[in-house]
Amino acid sequence: MIATRESYGEALKELAGVDNLVVLDADVGSATKSKTFKEVVPDRFFNMGIAEQDMIGTAAGLATCGKNVFASSFAVFATGRCYDQIRNTVAYSKLNVKIIGTHAGLNVGEDGASHQALEDIALMRSVPNMKVYSPCDDVETKALIKYLATAEGPAYVRLSRAKTDKIFNSMDFDFDPVKGHVLNEGKDVTIISTG
Repeated sequence: MIATRESYGEALKELAGVDNLVVLDADVGSATKSKTFKEVVPDRFFNMGIAEQDMIGTAAGLATCGKNVFASSFAVFATGRCYDQIRNTVAYSKLNVKIIGTHAGLNVGEDGASHQALEDIALMRSVPNMKVYSPCDDVETKALIKYLATAEGPAYVRLSRAKTDKIFNSMDFDFDPVKGHVLNEGKDVTIISTG
């Protein structure tokens, strides 16, 4: 079992050789695991402090200079606290800013209600030009982050704090950013899930 936030950090570390990749974090790099990028490429990692709005504005500025930026914070703050900056600065301009929200959903119970991102998907789905992703496990998260390192335009990625089971096998996983995966065939009921 592994938390998708850990998979995110591992994928960033593997992408250290991508020259135009820059990682920003809102003073929670140890929790979002974005800090692992700093261990390999410290000159392209920036801790923006507890200032998500500034982080998104800085990400937008870097993107206008040709950088592909990953901006990380807890999902509740990455989407809610800086919605205006995401909508007006990043999305309308179709900038290469990937917003990574960790600690999403209810599985952060020990952090309390103020840290539970329940409306993050709804917020980001309503933003023009924004692509929203909610990978289910380690394998899908790593494939998604590697895809986004070269993808054009804004994106929001929702990740978990809690460790989750591996659903896919990395040897035979066929990543497609716009296609769902059937895990089991059946006749009685269809269950559709995200993340």
